[in-house]
Amino acid sequence: MTDTHSGPAPMGRRERKKAATRQAIADAALRLFLERGYDDVGIREIAEAADVSTTTLFKHFPVKEALVFDEDSDQETRLLDAVRQRPEGRSIPEALREHALHHRMAAADSDARFTAFFDLVNSTPALHDYVQAMWLRHTDALAAVIAEESGRPADDPACLALAHFALEAPRAARGHDDPRQVITRAFELLEIGWDGLTSAG
Repeated sequence: MTDTHSGPAPMGRRERKKAATRQAIADAALRLFLERGYDDVGIREIAEAADVSTTTLFKHFPVKEALVFDEDSDQETRLLDAVRQRPEGRSIPEALREHALHHRMAAADSDARFTAFFDLVNSTPALHDYVQAMWLRHTDALAAVIAEESGRPADDPACLALAHFALEAPRAARGHDDPRQVITRAFELLEIGWDGLTSAG
């Protein structure tokens, strides 16, 4: 008998149209931002470029900064899976380092458009702060998984600290010639501290 419940249900026509509109707005915004700079592009211009009203634009993106960071509902899942599904023998800080290097750096290395995108973010204070705030919203969920995987109490402040600093680490790489090296060194520091803590019980 066929399992009708396996896999997600197909997206309906209304949902497809909504997703297409959202993507069109995000694409138009990014194109204009890359051409002229974030601060020199207005919301009305973006709406016109995407052929939507400003009201429709704000239904999809409540603030201007959100236009640059199209919501990724799988982002937190991938982060937590990096800890839960790490290979045997790999420490939690190592797993988080690999996730940071792979998901936050690999795209920039392989695509000139992503390089331009990261340059835009790094050179625009409003975007710089917004993306970090978005990323840090995963702190509590990551801390809970770290506690679960390490057998520590759910409210252990060390787990919260590791989660916070692991998510903050990529910030230190901004503006450096070799961001990979900076991220690697930051996680080496976290590894030493976590090893010392877990070894001490």
